[in-house]
Amino acid sequence: MNFASDNVHGVHPKVLKALSDCNEGAMASYGADPVTARAEAAYREILDAPEAVVRFVATGTGANALVCAQLSPSFGRIYCHDSAHLHRDECAAPEFYSHGAKLVPLPGEQGKFSPEVLDGAIRFGAAGSLNDGRNALVSITNATEWGTCYDPAEVAALARLAHQGGMKLHMDGARFANAVAGLGCAPADLGHRAGVDALCLGGTKNGALAAEAVVFFDPRDAEGFDFRRKQAGQVYSKQRYLAAQMLALAEDGLWLDLARHANAMAVRLGQGAVQAGGELVAPVQANEVFVRLPAEAHARARAHGAAYHVWQDQPPAAGEPVTVRLVTSWATREDDVGRFLDLLAGV
Repeated sequence: MNFASDNVHGVHPKVLKALSDCNEGAMASYGADPVTARAEAAYREILDAPEAVVRFVATGTGANALVCAQLSPSFGRIYCHDSAHLHRDECAAPEFYSHGAKLVPLPGEQGKFSPEVLDGAIRFGAAGSLNDGRNALVSITNATEWGTCYDPAEVAALARLAHQGGMKLHMDGARFANAVAGLGCAPADLGHRAGVDALCLGGTKNGALAAEAVVFFDPRDAEGFDFRRKQAGQVYSKQRYLAAQMLALAEDGLWLDLARHANAMAVRLGQGAVQAGGELVAPVQANEVFVRLPAEAHARARAHGAAYHVWQDQPPAAGEPVTVRLVTSWATREDDVGRFLDLLAGV
């Protein structure tokens, strides 16, 4: 019963097989191999973006940080949500790789900021002096850190504001598959059709060992990126092993099948937690569940070894409800969900 995160579980068997398959024989190094070429083509097709530049890196932090560095100068202002991974969980990597760009966190309920909030921030930044730096980039997360999703219309509204302000729009898609599966839309509808300029499409949280795709929909935005990626140590000499993981996820729609399973387990968790007396803190739209549990239910779950995060800065007072985060993955088992819900209900 481990709902701590979607990166606590292992690697999907088809990904492991792909790694084993590409281990046979010799191939060109540094990404000049047929596996990498096929994987790049597969994601251009998935995203309906035949001109896009697709590159693979090993970590989500590396992907986000390198995109920030690519699309923002060192004196740039990068707008993001105040719960965004690149703001709270990446150890200043975006600032480091961009040589000083300033992250400007914006408020918003349940992991999303509104066009009105972004518009106000852009206007404030544009009106500033030389001391304030220059507006450079807007970054959104989809699915968000609160398990909610920006739909295509919401993405498009933020993209319009970014572009009107002379900025690019980046999407941290560590859980992009869960957002696409949850919204039931085409991947392109959350990508370039909505105005996204750069997408970090996650594999690690969706069945891969360690692999992410970085996508620039306009090739001009990727100028020099290969050198930047190499400089950052994100080009492997045996690059095919990154590409093989992403290719395995792309084939036969596996990446979406895995996300649909994770999302379905989250929906079941959310519904069951409410039936056991819990209260949802955010709607369940992807594979994360934020719920306020009765203290007794929380105590029973913990006593029986259930793993998840308490989502509060301070421990709750004795007897008070406890806000927790539950995350499901491709490997979450229905019987683990059932056992956990039985514990919450005191069965």
